[in-house]
Amino acid sequence: QVQLVESGGGLVQAGGSLRLSCAASRNIFSFNAMDWYRQAPGEQRELVARITSDGRTIYADSVKGRCTISRDNAKNTVYLQMNSLKPEDTAVYYCNAFVVTNRRTDYWGQGTQVTVSS
Repeated sequence: QVQLVESGGGLVQAGGSLRLSCAASRNIFSFNAMDWYRQAPGEQRELVARITSDGRTIYADSVKGRCTISRDNAKNTVYLQMNSLKPEDTAVYYCNAFVVTNRRTDYWGQGTQVTVSS
């Protein structure tokens, strides 16, 4: 069973930075991609950033220019560096990894809370 363990969340003032980490229990190249999602209270979970197995990245418009997704292959860890944080970035951030064979299989971490105070 795949485990994804997030860390790095916390309380930060607007304009500050945080780096989230997601450690996978197996080689991250075994996934088609690894994502960061977030879910604010009363809102749907939304994709924040993605890094594919071949290194391509995509970002939500709301975080472009402020967030960077990266990976450390040796540590099987994906990071989300978040800068210039805004109160609207407050949410639980989830790590996701997926594999597509004849169907898509998703794996999720437990989530880490990010709170940005104004």
